[in-house]
Amino acid sequence: MKINFYATLRLITGKKTVALDLPDNVTVREMLDACFALYPALRKELMCGDELHGYVHVFVNGRDVPYLEKTLETRISQSDKLDIFPAVGGG
Repeated sequence: MKINFYATLRLITGKKTVALDLPDNVTVREMLDACFALYPALRKELMCGDELHGYVHVFVNGRDVPYLEKTLETRISQSDKLDIFPAVGGG
């Protein structure tokens, strides 16, 4: 399963795309937990307790997780496009 990281999250992972050996039908939460196992510093950047920070965006096939019916419990597969964005500011 390939996850694309953007902006400051690439500093933590050291790369744009991370490939995880996960089976089809895991949840978004399980995918994130696998990322945190490899890159523990990601947890504080992405999560507030058991939920995503409001300014973090995890997209599954272009749809932001909070807008998916089952949010973090949404099932994903190898063919899904996964993108994770941190807070982005500018002026």
